[in-house]
Amino acid sequence: MVTQEQMNHYLEKGWVVIEGVFDHRVVDSIAKTATTIIQEEIKSPDVSALAGERLESGEVIPRKIKSPFFKHPSFQEFVLDDRFNNVIQEFLGATPLLLKDQVFMKPPHQGGSVLYHQDNFHFQCFPADHVITAWIALDDVNEENGCLRYISESHKEGIIPHYQKSAAEPHSFVPREKDIKMKNEEQAPVHKGGVVFHQIDALHSSHRNYSDRWRRAYVTHWVTSEVTCKNETLNQALFKTDRCQAVMKKKAVSPKN
Repeated sequence: MVTQEQMNHYLEKGWVVIEGVFDHRVVDSIAKTATTIIQEEIKSPDVSALAGERLESGEVIPRKIKSPFFKHPSFQEFVLDDRFNNVIQEFLGATPLLLKDQVFMKPPHQGGSVLYHQDNFHFQCFPADHVITAWIALDDVNEENGCLRYISESHKEGIIPHYQKSAAEPHSFVPREKDIKMKNEEQAPVHKGGVVFHQIDALHSSHRNYSDRWRRAYVTHWVTSEVTCKNETLNQALFKTDRCQAVMKKKAVSPKN
């Protein structure tokens, strides 16, 4: 399914958009389920800052679902979709193993910007070309509602130093401005059901949602059996959990439609 042009784009720039990976009806169902789940989660009086963003008005808007894979069976079927996994395998050159997943949400006219960063600053996984992020668009995404932005070819530089953004945001680490080659910035708009793939060292960011539309994305991170990590990321991988292995086993013995 991956064309030579797409593969060359990924290898050269560190990212690529592939449209039409998922059917719109499936994506709409996933988006609806995810929105229902996060709306329930942010009702909690002690909702985390990662799950919801509290506005000055006191309203809490959805931000992120952590590890959705275990929160609804439809997410498992979605993430383990054969066509999707075959595309990932083409990029990795080996069987993909699910490392992490999350759902990011930017409601209409809300959802803050995400500054440039590398996933692998946090993951510390090697070799980097055996680790990939697959950002599945649950809505049409463009500049207006906060599409991904990349510093093309940044993946070739390996992990660069990141520094804590502020004391108020202890989990936010970003590179120095001088280390971000803004002249190489490119946007990655994508239609609903399409996927943006990026190599784990690629610098990426997104802006606020200024539109009347949602910007939701189901984001998955994958590794191969060749990967090692300098921290606990790999030890906490989804594919290593008994629950995930049970889901995989069940899928393997299920008859194909």
